[in-house]
Parts: sequence; C-alpha cells; structure tokens
Amino acid sequence: MGLPHNAAMHQLRSPLQAQIVQWLVAPGDPIRQGDVLVILESMKMEHEVRAQADGRVVELLFAVGDLVNVGDLLLISERLTQDPRGLDGKMAQAFAPQAASSGDTCAATPMRADLQSLIARQAFTQDANRAGAMAKRHALGLRSARENVADLCDAGSFVEYGALAVAAQRSRRSEQDLVENTPADGIVTGIGSINGHQAVVMAYDATVLAGTQGMRNHQKTDRMLGLALQNQLPVVLFAEGGGGRPGDVDMPIVAGLHVGTFASYARLNGQVPVVGIVAGRCFAGNAALLGCSDVIIATRGSNIGMGGPAMVEGGGLGVFKPEQIGPSDIQHPNGVIDILVDDEAQAVAAARHYLSFFQGVVQEFAAPPDAALRHVVPENRLRVYDTRAAMEGIADLGSLLYLRTGFGLGIHTALARIQGRPVGLLANNPQHLGGAIDADAADKAARFMQLCNAHGLPLVSLVDTPGFMVGPDTEAKAQVRHVSRMFVAAAHLRVPYFSIVLRKAYGLGAMAMTAGGFHAPLFTVAWPTGEFGAMGLEGAVRLGFRKELEAVPDGPERQALFDRLVALQYENGSAMQMATTLEIDAVIDPAHTRAWLVSGLRSARVAPSKPSSGIDTW
Repeated sequence: MGLPHNAAMHQLRSPLQAQIVQWLVAPGDPIRQGDVLVILESMKMEHEVRAQADGRVVELLFAVGDLVNVGDLLLISERLTQDPRGLDGKMAQAFAPQAASSGDTCAATPMRADLQSLIARQAFTQDANRAGAMAKRHALGLRSARENVADLCDAGSFVEYGALAVAAQRSRRSEQDLVENTPADGIVTGIGSINGHQAVVMAYDATVLAGTQGMRNHQKTDRMLGLALQNQLPVVLFAEGGGGRPGDVDMPIVAGLHVGTFASYARLNGQVPVVGIVAGRCFAGNAALLGCSDVIIATRGSNIGMGGPAMVEGGGLGVFKPEQIGPSDIQHPNGVIDILVDDEAQAVAAARHYLSFFQGVVQEFAAPPDAALRHVVPENRLRVYDTRAAMEGIADLGSLLYLRTGFGLGIHTALARIQGRPVGLLANNPQHLGGAIDADAADKAARFMQLCNAHGLPLVSLVDTPGFMVGPDTEAKAQVRHVSRMFVAAAHLRVPYFSIVLRKAYGLGAMAMTAGGFHAPLFTVAWPTGEFGAMGLEGAVRLGFRKELEAVPDGPERQALFDRLVALQYENGSAMQMATTLEIDAVIDPAHTRAWLVSGLRSARVAPSKPSSGIDTW
C-alpha cells in the first residue's frame, strides 16, 4: 500500500512487559488520536494502548498471544500532516465532522450496569421511596431522621457513611425485605457542615425497627465516634429509639455487652462538644448515650427513660404506657433536659445556636443599650428583681441561650456573646430563695463551670446572693457536698473568670460565685448597689450584738437599736467602702459593664487544657 504525499510514519511501542490479548484494528483501518488499538495483559490486568495521532494502520508487528517487552514496536501507522480531504471513502468517513451534542454527554451515554445497580439500591434509603413509613411518621407530627439531618446541616454538605447497611437478620429475613425495611440499619450517620464548621451527625431512625440499636448500627456509630475523636469534630446525636435490638441473630454473640459504643461516646466528654436531641421516645441504650451528652435538647412531647415499658414490666415494676415514663414535665425540672423546645425544628435551631458558641468569634453583632443596666436593680434594696435582665443587658442582642432553665432555679446559666466573643454567664436568682444557693443550684453552677472550662469559654458571674442555703431541711439534702462542688470546679478552671456584684455578696456563697474568693477572678467589680458581709447583715447584728440588744427592753427601743446597728453594717459593707479596702477591684457605673468585660476578654488568655478536664453528666 503506497503512502499518500501528506502522510508521515508513526510508531506505536509497548509501555510495559505484557502479552497481547486483542488487536482492535487491522492494516488499512483509519484511526483517530485516542482510539484504543491493542489490549495488553500484565499481572492479570488489562492495559489499553491508544493511538497518539490521527492516521491509518500500515502494519501490525505482533500477533495475539505474543509476549512483548517495554519499548517493543507494536504497530506502524501513517500519520496525516495535512487536511485529509481527498482520501478514500473509508478514511473520509472516519475523519468526518462529528455531530454536535445537544445536551449533557453523560446523559446521552448509556448508564453502565454497576452504576444503575447502585442508584437503584440507594433509592431504598431515601424518604421519597418510603411513603408508608413517612406518612406514619408525619401523622405523629414528627420528622424523619433524614429531614432532621438536612435541617441541621448546611445545604448540600452532609456526606453519609454506611448508608447501605441493613439489619443483621439475613438468617431470618430475605435480602429484599432487609433492603426495603431496614435501610441504613436504623441510623443515619455522616459528616456535615453546621454553621460552616464540620461535625459528626448521627440520627436514629424511629421508622426502622423503632430506632433500636442493631449490631450494624453499633458498628456505624463506633466508626463515626472514632472519626470525631481523631479529628476533634463536634457530635450531634438524634437519640430517639428503644435501645438494644434482640432480633439481630446473624451475629454469634450472647448478650452483646462487649460493644464499644457507650465507652466511645463517653470518651468524647470534655474533648469536643456533644449534643443530644430527642423528640418522641428515647429509652434504654439510646437514653444512655443521650445522658452522656454535654447538653440535652428535647421536645415537650418527648419521653426519656433508662427503660421502656417492656423493661419496666419485665422487672416486675408495673405496667405503664410509654407516655408515662420520663415525660418532659418530669425531665426538665429535674435537670435531665437542658433546653426544652416545642418541636424538632426548634430543637435543630437550638443545636445550631449551641454549637455556634464553640465555633469561634463572630465579627457581626449588635450591642444592647448600655444605659439600660442602670435600671436593673431596684432602689429599694429589699425588692426582688430578675437578674436575667442584667444578662440580657450584657450579652450581644439575640445571642443568649439559657441552659437547664427548669432545674436549680437559684442560679441562671446561659451561653452568650460579648462583642462577638463567646462566654458563659451565670447569675444568682433573687426571685428564688432570695438568691440563696441550694444543692440544685450549686450542682447546676458547678457543671456549667466544667462545660465552659472544657471547651475554653470565659465565665462571667453576676452576684446577688445572701450565701448558701442553711437549715435542717437543707442539710438533709447533702448540702455540704453539693455546694462545695462550686469551689472544686472553680479551682480547676483554665478559662478567665470575671465577677460583677449586682447587689448582695454575702459569705461563702458569694465566694463560690467568685471562683473561690474575690481576688480569684481576673477582676471583681461591683455596681453602686453592691453590699457585702461575711454573712447576712441582719444575722450578723443579732449574733455580734446580742448582749447590747438584750440590755435594752424588748419592744420599740430594742428594734430601734437593731435598725441603727444594721444601718451601720450596711454602710460599712457598701460597695464604695469595699473598694477603699481593696477587697474588690472597682465600683463601676452599670452602663460601663460591657466595656469592662470587653477589656477583660481582650486581656485574658485561656490556658491549655489538662488531661483531666471533663464534664460531669450531672
């Protein structure tokens, strides 16, 4: 075959040592750059060798079955160097212009079988293909696990792990049954972005075997918890479900008490923020995981208990409906629920808000009017008031998130921002026991200190307390141990602490509110309404001046003496007097409170975390 004047020789050489298993061209065939010309086999793997230029095959130098070495000449072709017009019909057809595609080339290409199989299999995990289950779920006024995950994560950011898992019940159910009815083995797990920051998200699916904990979903959970610890990612757990699942018979186990899920979840304590969310029923193993969370967000319609009705009845403890076990009107006042919300949409919003405090400083914020703080404390020193007004006057607008509002009513705790910086706020509540600190309030405050300390949030304490609660009934509740937790928690703080005395600061309770003593915080300042004493001033007069009072006849004269002595104590214990003796750092205009805090936050540093840093579950 003669070569045309516009042709040049081209040589195709072997890129590796291999055997020729198939020629896809023959002498005389036209070829285009990129066409597969020959298939070589090496180490049981096939390799395609492609044309390097447009042209026509002249000669094949090896036959099928021949062995070739690296660099062996396989094929000679004529390579065109000019416009190929005028070639024979076969060549002209090969180089004819290709029809333009009018759409996505991928869409026009037939889908390969393995990809079709994957897409068909994935469809069984999606809510849109589970109409019956979704209808039942929505009829309860609840959302699906995937709907909650989609709402929690930034749009399009969630990447699912373990979606193709099914229940470990192949020995008793068909594969199709498992695929259709146990998608993802009852828990949706993966990593998504929340407020622009990555987090591990796990959501038990109550439409799959009642959201129970199967062996496969334990494996999925353990995988995600390991990634969270390794990469220091926050965790959000939608914990609705009924605990352990006895029907997973494929696994050669007896009790399954060796699983590492609970230890793995607990190991995150103090390492990363861990959020538990519940709507509906959460019992047994699901509740155990929930209880290990830093914060529990639950709806009013939730039920949380360490055993569901079957377990209670099995233990001979009576027959109850699920709604009777751990309802929110029990679990919120007793301190189990940190944030009580109306529905799952509010729960997700609260979770996003909570996590935002552990995601750094924000640049955009709005400050409340400073002058409003001047009117928080009544001029009548005996009149109660709401210290939450002070918290709201200090925090950036819209930033406050109150925690454990139903429990430990003597102290308010909240996360907030001050000029964009995340902080923890705690304040005595004069509307409950006059602000005296009882066991529940002390437990609440101590755990809040641990929470902020573990995750590096500075603490701001607003003080208005007559001290620790006392009396026989109080001591019967182990008051000594409970209130001392505040001192121990404060002694282990690595975060800056700031104290502002709003009004009363008496005795050991005031010292507990100031991290152990007035000189322990970065600063302790008082508003002009501040008053101080080693104990309540009326009690101090009765004890310290008993002889003088008893020397005066009982009645108006003794009362007048008592009133004069108390007034003298108030004068001596005023904020101005305390500042002159340097027991506090300053007396400030309430309107300057934010300025003091901003300066303090800029000055202070968070110390490195200690290996022992942790957060009590209580």
